[in-house]
Amino acid sequence: MKMNRLILALLLLAAVAGFAPTARAAGGVTIRGILISASNESGESDRRLAAYVPNLKRILRFESFKFLGEDSASISVPGNGELSLGNGQSVELTTESSDGKTVLLKVRWSAGVRHEYVLQRGGTTVLAGPSVGKGEMLAVILVSR
Repeated sequence: MKMNRLILALLLLAAVAGFAPTARAAGGVTIRGILISASNESGESDRRLAAYVPNLKRILRFESFKFLGEDSASISVPGNGELSLGNGQSVELTTESSDGKTVLLKVRWSAGVRHEYVLQRGGTTVLAGPSVGKGEMLAVILVSR
């Protein structure tokens, strides 16, 4: 009888230990990055950016926005990932901690931009990038899921 209890306890312990990697993976986050060009020229913005245009105008203070590329990465917490956004632009992401509702995200954009954010799940942030011509600049929209 004691041997059966010992075997049952060991099986239970093995089952719990087997679930540990799954629990850690559930602590990950998916980040979608959208590379855009912002311009002072008036005109219609790219329709794919319609949900973001009001905030982009408020934050970046430009008139129109063009979609240039996108990528997404699923990253464990803690962990690293990279977004390849096109036009030679990439964003390195590092997650350091998460409380389930927010994630600490360190961002390094190949354009020389480095920031640290506490990003809410489902939240959005904008990285202002380099000027690419008279009255134009690049920016990246980051959306967490």
